[in-house]
Amino acid sequence: MWVPALRRFLQLFLVIGVGTVVVSAGFGYLLGSTLERSISLGFYLVGCFLLLGAFFYGVRGPLRPSSPDEQDPGVFTGIGSRRIRWATKEEQRESINTSAVFLTLGLVLIILGVVSDSRHALF
Repeated sequence: MWVPALRRFLQLFLVIGVGTVVVSAGFGYLLGSTLERSISLGFYLVGCFLLLGAFFYGVRGPLRPSSPDEQDPGVFTGIGSRRIRWATKEEQRESINTSAVFLTLGLVLIILGVVSDSRHALF
């Protein structure tokens, strides 16, 4: 169970990391920046975006919109005719797990940005 999950996480990390390097190097070239600086800024920006995504995905409440064809009558929100329902345990667990993946990827990318930033020495 852990080995396939780690393999999928590494594949996701490689796709996001390589995509960040390619796009940020392209923008850096167009703007006349150095390669190291543009890559570190790309890692910072994508990492911060993933951290924001982790926060907003993780703080979703226990209520979800209900589709009109569901048998459960749901709860009226009081605004319009939209119905809501309680999220299932599986939906809540998926929300927390997805938020944890976003958080981990964001932190790793920010750490890579710090390591690749040539303006500041780590030690």
